[in-house]
Amino acid sequence: MEAIVLGSGAGGGVPQWNCRCPICEMARAGDPRVLPRTQSSLALSGDGENWLLVNASPDIRQQFAETRSLHPRHGARHSPISAVLLTNGDVDHVAGLLTLRESQPFKLYATQSVREAVDANRIFSVCNPDFVPRVPIVIGEAFEPVPGLRVELFTVPGKIALWLEDETMKIGESTENTVGLEVTADGRRLLYIPGCAAVTPAVRERIRGADVLLFDGTLWTDSEMIEAGLGTKTARRMGHVPLSGSDGSIAGLSDVPAGRRIFVHINNTNPILVEGSDERKSAEASGWEIGYDGMRIDL
Repeated sequence: MEAIVLGSGAGGGVPQWNCRCPICEMARAGDPRVLPRTQSSLALSGDGENWLLVNASPDIRQQFAETRSLHPRHGARHSPISAVLLTNGDVDHVAGLLTLRESQPFKLYATQSVREAVDANRIFSVCNPDFVPRVPIVIGEAFEPVPGLRVELFTVPGKIALWLEDETMKIGESTENTVGLEVTADGRRLLYIPGCAAVTPAVRERIRGADVLLFDGTLWTDSEMIEAGLGTKTARRMGHVPLSGSDGSIAGLSDVPAGRRIFVHINNTNPILVEGSDERKSAEASGWEIGYDGMRIDL
């Protein structure tokens, strides 16, 4: 199995286009301590020829251009992307579908609720169903989106996408609106959970024994955006468990055995983005790696 972290940032990336927080300013100035990051996306392959794209980032065109494995190889038009899978309906996970509209065949996988939300917005009809069939996924039932990869979706605590929120919205429930992936090949197991609102016993049990875990690294503290003067919502209100604190993801997963632990979907305000920061040192001392664009994982 091959995995490529195409985008390791949260919505807006790093630097975010309209943000002057210290970390964005460092990235914008070319400070080597902060790597620029595009928005969350992952590519997986079992044979090196056919690739599964997990979440279609708004930055997908740039991500493809910078990833040789995903360049066209045959004939006048071609793409190694055979399938796309959506873990939720967030804008930073579905907007890239508009870039993939050039009559290129691939299968689009999503849970029923996410598929219905996408199909209800007519702009996504540019991905013509004649070329891009929608394939519903049942939680807990394994399938093979590309040769050599067995994928199973599982629910994690989260919420409905921001653009779908209404007065009935609930936060922290484990529903098919927010899912993680368990990908297996040749006896090896990779888990991808880019959004998770809480570390529950079910999440801990699913992660146990994974060879690689790619996990929600959005915010360091629950009140990070508020304290930075850049927002009014806590991490949990946005559907993300903070990394730090006694009820954060680092502490909550500290005793769960796993091979490599990698934070992805990292917000531009998160100090783990700064090489040498106390927060980054703390995360690394706890056994975590900080994901970056172009990071390759071979299993």
